[in-house]
Amino acid sequence: MECVFGLVGDGFAILVADTSAVHSILVHKSNEDKIMVLDSHKLVAASGEPGDRVQFTEYIQKNVALYQFRNGIPLTTAAAANFTRGELATALRKNPYSVNILMAGYDKETGPSLYFIDYIATLHKVDKGAFGYGSYFSLSIMDRLYHSGMSLEEAIDLVDKCIVEIRSRLVVAPPNFVIKIVDKDGAREYAWRESVKDIPVVSA
Repeated sequence: MECVFGLVGDGFAILVADTSAVHSILVHKSNEDKIMVLDSHKLVAASGEPGDRVQFTEYIQKNVALYQFRNGIPLTTAAAANFTRGELATALRKNPYSVNILMAGYDKETGPSLYFIDYIATLHKVDKGAFGYGSYFSLSIMDRLYHSGMSLEEAIDLVDKCIVEIRSRLVVAPPNFVIKIVDKDGAREYAWRESVKDIPVVSA
């Protein structure tokens, strides 16, 4: 019942992901951050099998850092997306990763961008995108209310509408969501939308 979605606004891109770690009918935790900071101006949100999601996104993060270390310049968002797509395509006929990715970034020359990369190595540059069961609701709301050049306030309002709809319409809806943003000032966490908090276990 995962849900990952994102959109591009006026000078920024936003990624949103649920924070539930589930297996079958069990919820293991409600504060799993599924949006990774690739570098200072890139974010990657992933959904899929938990092991593949964590292993593959960490692999991409370390290789992006290695490229910058070797060459002295960071990859552009487009280059990082194409590298990610290439690694998924290479693994597809060997040991495929069950992971779907939304990559957001900000480049000085081109501004904000969002890339849709699915588990069979399809790559598209998009203005808005989503994965998971929540995509049925978030995509329909974004299709109706999204417009290019949205302000941050408008984008957050749209994100909140999507979260409310997912919580009310999805039969097993994730309770908590994390929102991250990337713009000229860098990639950072913006807010959490929590309806359930994990209670710390006190050892005897």
